[in-house]
Amino acid sequence: MEPRPPFPEQKLPKPGVEAELRPSPQYQAPAYRPADKLLGKVALITGGDSGIGRAVAVIYAREGADVAITYLPAERADAEQTCAEIEQRGRRCLLLEGDLRRPEFCDEAVARTVSALGRLDIVVSNAAYQNRKQGLDDMTDEEWERTFRTNVDPYFHLVKAAVPHLRPGSAIIATSSVQGLTPSASLPDYAATKGAINQLTKSFAQMLIDKGIRVNAVAPGPVWTPLNPADAGLPAEKVAQQGTHTPMGRPAQPEEIAPAYVFLASEADSSYVTGIVLPELGGEVVGG
Repeated sequence: MEPRPPFPEQKLPKPGVEAELRPSPQYQAPAYRPADKLLGKVALITGGDSGIGRAVAVIYAREGADVAITYLPAERADAEQTCAEIEQRGRRCLLLEGDLRRPEFCDEAVARTVSALGRLDIVVSNAAYQNRKQGLDDMTDEEWERTFRTNVDPYFHLVKAAVPHLRPGSAIIATSSVQGLTPSASLPDYAATKGAINQLTKSFAQMLIDKGIRVNAVAPGPVWTPLNPADAGLPAEKVAQQGTHTPMGRPAQPEEIAPAYVFLASEADSSYVTGIVLPELGGEVVGG
């Protein structure tokens, strides 16, 4: 049974460490049955230390992939835990510590993955930054720039660096959000970055289709990860109620979102799928 609100009232300092979040997010997906869908593949996952990124890293390892994950220095303990989970499943893990706002680190992450793990088949652009605002007066130029430089710019730089290494059949997957589909008034900059990610995904898909590289995005609704408890504009009492507005009445657990990333990475499952933004919204209906 997935945890339901109310959760403990809590706040986390940025960037948000999963080890400090209560209840602990569920990421091991015990009901999932792997089938070697990614056997011999290598995946690079940004923000792979915690949240959705951790769940994707672990489920990829269960499907036979070696995994490289990027993380910030403050997230090292979470990253080491994720790495241990990958290695317990018999796969290799590469830890890449750095700031994705630096284009040089995006290039380095790709180059080090190829050098250490021998190839690159799957790129998951997942790391994100958000803070809710009460109004436009709370929207500083610095905050606007940081949100875009964390959420959008690395997607571009990672794809540009990765494409020369990707073979036909490779996959690029971005983490979008319900905010890119139905934005909230309190998250204009974050919602704008997720809308940009959606359009970049569709453009990249067309650009790379002749190379046999598929590009898609996953757009989750509320998910129980450190992102929202570390949101400086979200009070602790609202953290405790996360997901109550969804038809399911709760947030997703990371392990519920991760299988979509297997589907989009696996040629066996999605060889005819490119250029989509896949909503996972707990019953909320969007689009046509």
